[in-house]
Amino acid sequence: MDVIERALNGDEQAYQTIVEAHREAVFRLAYLLLGDADDAEDIAQETFIRALRYLHRYDRDRPLRPWLLRISSNLARNRRRSLGRYWSALQRLAGYAPTENPVTPENRSMQAAEADALWQAVRCLKPPEQEIIYLRYFLELSVTETAEALDVQPGTVKSRLHRALNRLREVVKHDYPELVDVYEG
Repeated sequence: MDVIERALNGDEQAYQTIVEAHREAVFRLAYLLLGDADDAEDIAQETFIRALRYLHRYDRDRPLRPWLLRISSNLARNRRRSLGRYWSALQRLAGYAPTENPVTPENRSMQAAEADALWQAVRCLKPPEQEIIYLRYFLELSVTETAEALDVQPGTVKSRLHRALNRLREVVKHDYPELVDVYEG
């Protein structure tokens, strides 16, 4: 009997095995989408609660990780939307618009500064563009796994990724010129 079957039958150790095997990837995706460790931890916990609740719906002919990541990304998107509505309401009440000034840490190595700038550049993209880049490159999922995580066809992943990377190149050229040689080289 496999670990999923055992978890379906109420075996808590089997469920813990699933959580331990996928916790880091689920947390990392939530963190990349939300940018806050506490929110990402909440989303990761909620992901596994929902996964257990709906494990009977999981198609065992497919890999488990993309299914869990789809749950996580949906929850993170919902959180981001609700936080965005809350933040907009606060701004309207306060009567001002936000200013965003990305800060590059001065005391980091050049590589760390470049990684930070690239992450900031990705954060300038629309959320769907960020998500596909995070899944494919930050979490290193294959095109097939990315497609399963997003519940789309592999060809759709390729075309969305192509558009997202083109948009990222534009952002880098315009807002992060220090990355042009690094990113295009």
